[in-house]
Amino acid sequence: MPTQLTPDIFLHLAKNMPVIDVRSPGEYIQGHIPGAFNVPLFNNEERAKVGTTYIQTGREEAIELGLELVKPKFGRFLNAAREIAPGRKLLIHCWRGGMRSESLAGFYEENGYEAGLLVGGYKAYRKYIRGEFSRPLKTILIGGMTGSGKTEILHALAQHGEQIIDLEALANHKGSSFGHLGFDGQPTTEQFENDLFAQWETVDETKPVWIEHESNSIGTVFLPDTFFSKMNNSLMFRVNMPFGFRVKRIVNEYAQFPPELLENALSRIRLRMGTLAHKKALQALGNRDFDKVAAITLEYYDKTYALALERHPVRKVIDIDMENDAAESNADLLIQKLKQLAEI
Repeated sequence: MPTQLTPDIFLHLAKNMPVIDVRSPGEYIQGHIPGAFNVPLFNNEERAKVGTTYIQTGREEAIELGLELVKPKFGRFLNAAREIAPGRKLLIHCWRGGMRSESLAGFYEENGYEAGLLVGGYKAYRKYIRGEFSRPLKTILIGGMTGSGKTEILHALAQHGEQIIDLEALANHKGSSFGHLGFDGQPTTEQFENDLFAQWETVDETKPVWIEHESNSIGTVFLPDTFFSKMNNSLMFRVNMPFGFRVKRIVNEYAQFPPELLENALSRIRLRMGTLAHKKALQALGNRDFDKVAAITLEYYDKTYALALERHPVRKVIDIDMENDAAESNADLLIQKLKQLAEI
């Protein structure tokens, strides 16, 4: 009989055992446990058909239809298990921990596999991880105006052995109207939360974890409420970098993209940045004067950042003036500042 596992134990075992998600491809794409393999009992259309049958004619008829749809797939299920779980041990879940996962787990056990079932299914996993974002971890924020090199400093901190979580990498977006450039597309908010938790649960509670300061949304994805609240209740080092360095950084980062993509990004913030500023930015873009485009855009984002801090103030902010944009030395400076605070 398959072993019934609570979410915490299921996720602990998942570090060394393959996870099979038997939900439909559409459910999987919406959100899944990172690293899980999708071996759907039903495809999207079949799932809809079984659901409709359950509503219109009843449970028994839906079960009969489900069995009819699944029987031809038994060979494929075994082939998937051979590839995914050569050790013949696996973990399985569906949406609620009901018939879909139970039936496939039973089938695998009949064929010589050891199977563990997630009690309450993916729904229980989601409830569990959202609660875990309240863990009492010490988070340190890196804040500052657009173009201050916060992400580079974050990764330089990691090179120094510090714990980091790169929210923008998880979101596939850098947060601004230009933030999607260079990325293939964003995950759903649900999947972003799942991926965030996969890193959050590995953090050593005895050490600080550095995170770049963000608003409650990054592009189209939203931070979990508890996580965002924890961020705002943290210490933030606000990086103050000379305007000229920031212009240079923005040009180096975005001037490589086709002008039409930059124009589209500017158009999305036209009303907020103002008609005159938008017109000047477009003229500068047409003249390939990228320094001017960057300067006009940064003036807009500086105001936006200041307003965001007013709406969602961080508990404690310490300003750090940077003399240059060298990520390595700036990371060193932040580490030293944090040590000084610990000694006070």
